[in-house]
Amino acid sequence: MIRYKTVFREAVAEQVIERSKFIACARPVESREEAEAFIAGRRALFKDATHNVPAFIVGEKNRLQWASDDGEPQGTSGAPIAQLLDAEGLTNVAVVVTRYFGGVKLGTGGLVRAYTGAARRAVEEAGPCFAREDVLMDFAVDYTFLGKLQNMAAGGAFRIESVAYADKVAVTLAVEAEREGETELMMTNLTSGAARVLARRATLVKVAAGG
Repeated sequence: MIRYKTVFREAVAEQVIERSKFIACARPVESREEAEAFIAGRRALFKDATHNVPAFIVGEKNRLQWASDDGEPQGTSGAPIAQLLDAEGLTNVAVVVTRYFGGVKLGTGGLVRAYTGAARRAVEEAGPCFAREDVLMDFAVDYTFLGKLQNMAAGGAFRIESVAYADKVAVTLAVEAEREGETELMMTNLTSGAARVLARRATLVKVAAGG
């Protein structure tokens, strides 16, 4: 089950426009507090910059969206970046675009294009992806079934998250939420009913957008 669209990792993109240098950084965040800490860190790193323009969106349904122009003309930088993130359907992501002024004014339209262009490049470098809900299922099986489980995992039936060896093999399988019942039945058939789910819990996994 796809929960939301975000980015894989933190990434930086740089460009120079009319002698102004723009350094954009995008990264995944899980909360407003994490976004604000990331923004504070970028501002501290580039404290000598002319502007450090931040924007973030967090939350799945009632999404919190926030941005600041950080001294640029109102509506020319932070808000357009937030609008870009929203238009791309992204959430749980924060962006800071740092500008070192090069002496040439870009005008309202030029600023919007420069900031959104830099932010877009950073987001692309960060890798747009989907956060999918998977289920982790714990089983204890006889050693004779381990090879078959590994072959099934190699064939894409599920992922083996962990294996522990004792009197029996304790395995944790990860499957898409929609395939939970199918996987449980598969394990029942494989072990002639010997393997039962000992525990199950949800987890989020990032998968490439379109993948």
